[in-house]
Amino acid sequence: MDLAVEPERLAEGLWFVVADFEDPAHGGRARAWRFADHDAPGDDLTARVTPSGREGSWRGPHPDTWRSSLSRDEYQAAVAAVRHAVHEGDVYQANICRVLTAPLPADDREPDARALARILAAGNPAPYAGAIHVPAASGIEPVWVVTASPELFLRLEGGVLSSGPIKGTAATADGLREKDRTENVMITDLVRNDLQRVSEPGSVEVTDLLAVEAHPGLVHLVSRVQGRVQVAQDAPGGLWGQVLAATFPPASVSGAPKSSALRIISELERGPRGPYCGAVGWVDGDTGEAELAVGIRTFWWSDDELRFGTGAGITWGSDPVEEWEETELKAARLVALASGEAAAD
Repeated sequence: MDLAVEPERLAEGLWFVVADFEDPAHGGRARAWRFADHDAPGDDLTARVTPSGREGSWRGPHPDTWRSSLSRDEYQAAVAAVRHAVHEGDVYQANICRVLTAPLPADDREPDARALARILAAGNPAPYAGAIHVPAASGIEPVWVVTASPELFLRLEGGVLSSGPIKGTAATADGLREKDRTENVMITDLVRNDLQRVSEPGSVEVTDLLAVEAHPGLVHLVSRVQGRVQVAQDAPGGLWGQVLAATFPPASVSGAPKSSALRIISELERGPRGPYCGAVGWVDGDTGEAELAVGIRTFWWSDDELRFGTGAGITWGSDPVEEWEETELKAARLVALASGEAAAD
């Protein structure tokens, strides 16, 4: 089902969602599927991992075959360009990303997405981990996405719509900088503004600001924003059409102001992000509940290549070398696991 065409269908049944970062005008797709057979949302993937933490049916790419859409020099030049745009008053922050790719031929069958998900669940547990795989042979729109996302894009529960933007990453809490805190506050305010567009007046609040969250190999600064959802019954696209129009793409992986950041991203990045920085998760129209992750720490497979995105938020206080190193930190553990290497703790 194409969410750009009929998002109102999410009002009934359990749907699994993958939305690209790019909008349809720029080649992006936002899709949802219903499955006769699936793991329930929130199931513990680690319960099905082999004792060694390895899944025999997963054969990842060779570690030396990964390549980046932007070289170190190109990425650092992009950071400098964003800093110039900040200086000129065009933008306050923009998230600049690069996509890593490695050959992963399918042979006579597609790679096992669930097998990779189990490896990641054992080696890099994440609160919004999951996998969605619709084989090309199924006769319907295919998809192959495995995520170990630590970031909540949207949760709907009891009529409350919440989000948990991440901004600020370091190897340890001592490594977090004032720039990280400033950036987090900036993006949290943008999320607050997004939620206000589909919430009861006066109900939007920041419930947690600049919390330090530990994840395997790194820490993040995380804030929490919520509001009581309110959308007109006859609104075009129904509830989810309005919610996605107000909030997508996620603020933390675009920038502020969002429109200016998206323009700069399109000028500086090489190629689409696809489901990376988009949304991955589920919507249950029957219960009025949903949980969508920001598609970071996410692998996707197509055209015999495995892909993985990594990026960083750029502000006036950014140092090009440090921002490149942050993208390396975010990618290192996950790429090692997908390549069959032990991840360093």
